[in-house]
Amino acid sequence: MKRRGFIVVAGALLATKGMAQPSQRFQPIQDVEPLLQKLTNGASPSKGGIAIELPQIAENGNAVPLRMSIDSPMTPEDHVEAIHVIAERNPRPLVATYRFGPAAGKADVSTRVRLAGTQKLRVLAALSGGRFLLQEQDVLVTSAACLDESM
Repeated sequence: MKRRGFIVVAGALLATKGMAQPSQRFQPIQDVEPLLQKLTNGASPSKGGIAIELPQIAENGNAVPLRMSIDSPMTPEDHVEAIHVIAERNPRPLVATYRFGPAAGKADVSTRVRLAGTQKLRVLAALSGGRFLLQEQDVLVTSAACLDESM
């Protein structure tokens, strides 16, 4: 094989190698503050008041167990209206929204979420009367999910 042919073949192999292997691209931390402002209609949420059960280390980001509960009397005058789960490194940071009413009895959700790498998970609770609670928890993800392959 001549030198010129070798360079062309080597370049083609290098170009296709990057496309053939699955990409584990780094997902940057997104500024979720505009999303929080939209969900709270500009109100400032109080910190705390939400119990979060989330592992500190998740070996696989495809199905991370998450449990959230808010201590509320769940009466027509004082109840949880919604719980929003926000992951700052996911391609779509608003992971889930759960709606409640007084008839729900309690605001307690147990689920699994997909996480695109190590990040801070935020749980925002919308309470009756336009009040909000916000709790944050860090989670280290060793094998990321939700990778955006369009980059």
